[in-house]
Amino acid sequence: MIDDGLPSAPSAHHRGGLDRLGPPVEGPAQELIDSGFALENADSPLLHAGLNLADLAHLVDLHERGVVPYSAAEQLMRVLLRAVRTPAEDFPYDPAFGEPYNSRERYFTAQIGDDAGWLHAGRPRREAVRIALRLHVRSVLEDLIEASAELAQAIAKVAAGNSTTWLPDQTYLQHAQPSTFGHYLVSFAYPVLRDAERLMDALAWVNTSPGGAGCVNGSRLLADRGRVAELLGFEGFIQHTRDAMWQIDGLIAALSHASSLLTTQSKLAEDLEIWASNEFDYITIADGFSRSSVLMPQKRNPYALSIIRGASGTLIGRLTGFLAVSKSPSARSDNLIYAYGEIPRALDLALRTTRLTSGVIRSMTVNADRMWEALESGFSQATDLAEFVMQTCRVDYRTAYQVVGIAVREASREGLRGIDLDAARLESAAQQYAGISLGLEGRDLTEILDPRHIVETRTLAGGAAPPVVEAMAADCLAEATALLGRARAARASFEHSEAALVALAENFIKGDPAEGNDIKGETDERH
Repeated sequence: MIDDGLPSAPSAHHRGGLDRLGPPVEGPAQELIDSGFALENADSPLLHAGLNLADLAHLVDLHERGVVPYSAAEQLMRVLLRAVRTPAEDFPYDPAFGEPYNSRERYFTAQIGDDAGWLHAGRPRREAVRIALRLHVRSVLEDLIEASAELAQAIAKVAAGNSTTWLPDQTYLQHAQPSTFGHYLVSFAYPVLRDAERLMDALAWVNTSPGGAGCVNGSRLLADRGRVAELLGFEGFIQHTRDAMWQIDGLIAALSHASSLLTTQSKLAEDLEIWASNEFDYITIADGFSRSSVLMPQKRNPYALSIIRGASGTLIGRLTGFLAVSKSPSARSDNLIYAYGEIPRALDLALRTTRLTSGVIRSMTVNADRMWEALESGFSQATDLAEFVMQTCRVDYRTAYQVVGIAVREASREGLRGIDLDAARLESAAQQYAGISLGLEGRDLTEILDPRHIVETRTLAGGAAPPVVEAMAADCLAEATALLGRARAARASFEHSEAALVALAENFIKGDPAEGNDIKGETDERH
C-alpha cells in the first residue's frame, strides 16, 4: 500500500459505528409500519385536538420571544388553524410516514414548505404528544368525575327513598342482621365519593404542563415555561424538565383510582344480579338494562350488570398491563407509546360504565314486600336476642350465644321463624346447654324479636335507623352535588382556555406585520 499522507478510509467496523449516528437515510421497514406506526396512528384521534393546541401554544410562545419571524409564524398559524378545523378522521395521518407527529410534519411541509420546520425549535416531538395526552386525559377525567358524582347522587336518592324498606342484610349470602335497603345502598355512595376525590387529585396532576422541557434539560430558546402553561389552561408547569418528559406516576394513579371506582360498582352489580334472580326477587332491573334469551322465552337477563362486572375486570387488566410496561429504565418511550391509547381508552371505559351503573340504580324497581317476607322468615334477630339474654339474665355473652343458637336450630327444624321464638324455648335451651334457668318464664319477647324495632334502635352514627340513613343520604347527596359543581367549573376553565388560544391565533392572522408582535397583549386582555 502506498502511503499518500491522506487519512485512510474507516474500516467496516468503524463505518458501522458511524451509521448509528444521524437520522436514518432509508425509510421505515414495512414490519415497523404495520406494528409500531400503525399502533400509534390508531391513537391519533385521541391526540389530534391536543396536538393542534400544543402546536398553537408553542408557536405563539416562540413568536413572542422573537424566535420565529412574523411571515413564518403567520403561515404556520394558518395551517395550524386548518388542522384545528379538520376532524381527526379527515386529517392525513398515515403509518407509512411514521407516528402521528411525522404525518403532521409532512402535511404542514406540503402546505408551506420549510417554514413548517419552525415548530421543531426548542421542542422534541415527545413534548407535543405529552401535552396532547394531558389535554385529552384532563377532559376525560373531568367527565369521569362528573359521572361519579352523578352516580353518588343516584345512590343517595334511592337510598333515602328506601330508609324503611326492611331487608335482611347478609354476609356470605347468609342472613346477618335486620337492616334496610337504604342502609345497604348508601354504603356504596361513600367509596364512590372517595374515588371521585382521588380522581380530582389525579386531575390536578394531569393539569400541569410539561411544556418547555426541551429534550431533558430545558431549552435555551425559552426564558420561562409559564407562557405555554398559561395558553393551554394548565395550573402551572412541572418543575423538573427531565421529570416533565418522563413522569408516569400520575397516570398510574388515575388508572388505579378508576379501577377502584369500577371495583365498587362491580361489587354492587354482583349483589344486584343475585337479588334480581327468582330465588331472591329483591329487585327488578328495568327493561332498558336487561336482555332476553333468544332460546328461552322465560329468561330475562340483567345484561347491564354483566357489562359492569366485566368492565371492572378489564380495567384491572389494563392497569396491570400499564404497570408492566412502566418498569423500563428512565427516559424510555416504551410506557408512553402505549399510554397514548391505553390511558384514554381505559378512562373512557370507566366513564361509560359509571354512567351505566347510574342508569341501573335510577331505574330499578325495589321489591319491598319480598324483602320484608325474607326478613320475617329468617332468624336475623338472633344477635339482638342473645344480647337481651346477656343483659337481662346476667349471663356471659358466650352462654347467651349458645342458648339462642340452640333455640334457633330447634325452631328451624320445626319450620318456625325468628319471630316465633319465645321464653319457653330459651329456657329449654338454657337447661340443655348449662343446666340453668334464665328466669324468663312468661316474658313477652315480641318487641325484642321485631326486626323493624331492632333497626329503629340503631341510632348510633352510621347505623341503620331510618333517620340516620336519611341523614347519611342527604350528606352524600350534598357532597356529590358540590363535587359535580367543582368538576363542571374545571370543565368551563379548560374550554375557555382552549377557545381563547384558538381565538388568539385567528386574531393574529387577521393582523399585519406591524401588529404581529402584539400577540401577548391580546391574550393578557383575555385573562
